[in-house]
Amino acid sequence: MDRILYTAMSGARQSMEQQSVVSHNLANATTSGFRAQLYALRAVPVQGDGALATRTSVVASTPGADFTAGPVNATGRELDIALQDDAWLAVQAGDGSEAYTRRGDLQLDATGMLTSGGHPVLGENGPVVVPLGSALSMGADGTISAIGAGEDPESLVQVARLKLVTPGEAGLQRGTDGLFRNSDAAGNSSPLPQDEQARLISGSLEGSNVNPVESMVAMIDNARRYDMQLKMIESIDENGRQADSLLSLD
Repeated sequence: MDRILYTAMSGARQSMEQQSVVSHNLANATTSGFRAQLYALRAVPVQGDGALATRTSVVASTPGADFTAGPVNATGRELDIALQDDAWLAVQAGDGSEAYTRRGDLQLDATGMLTSGGHPVLGENGPVVVPLGSALSMGADGTISAIGAGEDPESLVQVARLKLVTPGEAGLQRGTDGLFRNSDAAGNSSPLPQDEQARLISGSLEGSNVNPVESMVAMIDNARRYDMQLKMIESIDENGRQADSLLSLD
């Protein structure tokens, strides 16, 4: 069988996987603080016995995420925050490890725990828990102050402080859960220290950095590339049948 068939098959498979990445990005075009996932394709020569210089396979790679900041819009909601510059918010992942996100639409659960996207938000002393029924306000350095129901403004007290970090030049790695971690080359993650200079904007939200128009164009391009690979497979199959027909005449 002509090895070009495997080339076309690998191209079609990788086009489908790239389409899933684009679809995931597009689905999160309205998710607060979302960072678009990148996807790259590269050609690799076919290896093994009988390899031909004209035969290559397609290999996919995910070089990381697009860390471009999204647009910041004022909401007026006290628990909405937009992280400034390179600051990230620390949260507790499902496995108990420390992870980071830019999602700022914070919520309170029934126990008073502050969450971001369903993950407990971390403070200086672990997950942040605030008094239920109190009026909350957020400082630029991540401090959370509360006034109990029926109390006067003089009763304002600091109840917690968000853990804000700055990853620096090393950057962060996206996990399969959509959260980011400080990981080394071996894939081992470690928590980052609190950055005293990190700041946030209260009453605002950072939007997703996904461009819906570009994502739609990418989806159309991937679909056409997939169709082209399928047509190539059909042509290879047709050529094979014609060759068999000619050989059967001997």
